[in-house]
Amino acid sequence: MELHFRKMKESDMEMVMRWRTDPEVSQYMYTDFVPSLERQIAWCHRVNADPTKRYWIITVDGESVGVADIINIDNHNRRCEWAYYLASPSVRGKGIGKSVELNLQRYAFENLNIHKFCCEVFVSNQKVIQIHEKYGSVVEGTRREHIFKGGKYHDIVEMAIFKDDWEKNWKDKIEYIRGEFE
Repeated sequence: MELHFRKMKESDMEMVMRWRTDPEVSQYMYTDFVPSLERQIAWCHRVNADPTKRYWIITVDGESVGVADIINIDNHNRRCEWAYYLASPSVRGKGIGKSVELNLQRYAFENLNIHKFCCEVFVSNQKVIQIHEKYGSVVEGTRREHIFKGGKYHDIVEMAIFKDDWEKNWKDKIEYIRGEFE
């Protein structure tokens, strides 16, 4: 199986917009997405021009299956935030999420020289919290009623993994599909 992270581009925006409006994907997003191709294209140009952000389309064996990002890259404090989603049901439950997560860790620690790799997850999304814990992230706290979505407030969990822990426990000690970044 071949995993690749290619830079997101304008021609991907219709596909990304479809994914963002899929209830299986959008339920885990912080925003209630209102589709507009023009807004989606403008957003793509903004994030691609921002040096504190990296967005990729995840491909598996040449098929576009999701989006990965590293954002809020803070070179002074050597930390950033990350997220991803797998929009294609054909790859869910096949270890791709594990490989995406571990490749993003590798990219952040080796390419960006990050010290602390952070993420946030809805408290209700226990499955993803457990996956992040399985691959080294630790719950640092809960932000109560932090996100307003779907007419109500939601709690989120803050998680992180540090470079030292990754090097000691994960860097070369687990099998996963190594992806290439564009």
